[in-house]
Amino acid sequence: MTKQTSSSIDNTKPNGSEHSVHSNDKIQQKDINNAAWAACDTFRGTVDPAQYKDYILVMLFVKYISDVWNDHYETYRKQYGDDDTRIRRKLERERFLLPMIELTENIEDKKTKEKKTIVTDKFLANYYSLYERKNEPNIGELINIVLEHIETANKSKLEGVFRNIDFNSEANLGKTKDRNRRLKTLLDDFNKPALDMRPTRISEDVIGNTYIYLIERFGSDAGKKAGEFYTPHKVSKLVARLCAPKVGARICDPACGSAGLLIEAARQVGDRNYSLYGMEVNGSTWALARMNMFLHGADSARIEWCNTLTSPALVENDRLMKFDNVVANPPFSLDKWGSEDVAEDRYNRYWRGLPPKSKADFAFISHMVEAAIEKEGRIAVVVPHGVLFRGAAEGRIRQKMIEENLLDTVVGLPGNLFPSTGIPVAILLFDRSREKGGVNANRKDVLFIDASGKEHYQAGKNQNILLDEHLDKIVAAVTARTEVEKYAHLASFEEIKENDFNLNIPRYVDTFEEEVEIDIVAVQAEINTLEIELTDVRQKMAELLKDIVPANTSEVTK
Repeated sequence: MTKQTSSSIDNTKPNGSEHSVHSNDKIQQKDINNAAWAACDTFRGTVDPAQYKDYILVMLFVKYISDVWNDHYETYRKQYGDDDTRIRRKLERERFLLPMIELTENIEDKKTKEKKTIVTDKFLANYYSLYERKNEPNIGELINIVLEHIETANKSKLEGVFRNIDFNSEANLGKTKDRNRRLKTLLDDFNKPALDMRPTRISEDVIGNTYIYLIERFGSDAGKKAGEFYTPHKVSKLVARLCAPKVGARICDPACGSAGLLIEAARQVGDRNYSLYGMEVNGSTWALARMNMFLHGADSARIEWCNTLTSPALVENDRLMKFDNVVANPPFSLDKWGSEDVAEDRYNRYWRGLPPKSKADFAFISHMVEAAIEKEGRIAVVVPHGVLFRGAAEGRIRQKMIEENLLDTVVGLPGNLFPSTGIPVAILLFDRSREKGGVNANRKDVLFIDASGKEHYQAGKNQNILLDEHLDKIVAAVTARTEVEKYAHLASFEEIKENDFNLNIPRYVDTFEEEVEIDIVAVQAEINTLEIELTDVRQKMAELLKDIVPANTSEVTK
């Protein structure tokens, strides 16, 4: 069987549109969240969350663009009736084009032996066509065909996005019978009223929020496997707030995962006037990031699939692109990151020193600092605490950055915030406006904040949580840059130098709580009082028992 794409639009109603539940009731965020999460039941217990997330999120995306296309098609039909030319012209201007698919088969005439090609099926490349064919024995293959055609028709936006997803995979989805059953159930789940995502029922923000919600839930379920694609929402929000991008900012995340942090940074701008850039080394995670951007209306975002440390793709004129804000939660202490390939880095990112091959933390930091605009750029990065105090090459790089007056703030966070690790983390803020010639060149101190105590987070059963009130306190302290007892300390360059450029937070913020002195005399007096009261109670009990228990137990047996 072969497949061909036709660019023509049929005069008929789009395949499967009759299956959509046509209610004009506005869908609520919680309803679509719950419905999308319930669709995961198809895979739970048989497929790893780190794998089935891709199938769910891709299907959500395909369902969304199908609903938008159908909604607009119906609008155009009402406007133009049977004027297919005008309808086609309108549909060709859609954000995403949905082409027609022709499935063909080569056959041989038994009598004449003549070979010819016949069309065995023709349908629109959308979710509803798949729903109509959910009982087909090759439904996994059909889904792959639809994805391929959607990608080809939208090459400038979607090239490579579906490359790493295979709905016909026996390894991931099981043998044919089980695989077909799961895919049929999945298609059924996405046809529920709560997942009717026509623009007349649901806003783009709601869809984007659902995507983030699912990624967050997948992150919790996937545990340690979630580290490569997921940063807890509140941590992303805190990093974005601390980096504080302004209107018109160019914002970059060089280890963007599924792009949640970039989305949060964009929200902080408070305006649509920004541009987003990202790099991600994992192909399937990069695809999630691309779809995430589309579902948040950030179609112009540039997300590159590449290795940031060895071969960054965000370059122009053979130099690193420069950004107003650089944010990241890179993989912690990444081993074998390619140090041998960048000993002579063409972009000169590691001029302060080459980070050790077993720990890439300062490789990411070095890249981020160099990618920020000179004398202006602001950098916020999540790091393990070892970055604050480890010596050797890391210690030398850290010292040079401090001597350059780049380091602005160190924020210590609680442990167990991430599904991928229980270790406590820190956020480092670097500010290139502190360089000579920058507006903050006279600022020579470094703010240390210890927000790791029990009063600074909400304890969870499996994972601790930062609340908005905790974020507000941190941001307020960074803004004020004043001493707060047992919480915030402004350290001078001299103080940091005296500590051998060790940034371990307890060296600067004393959170020690003195034990309350015990008054031995008062305690002894209380003990004496209690003993007297106990003796009195015993006497009263003995008197009461005399009236209940006979003196001569032999009388009881008479």
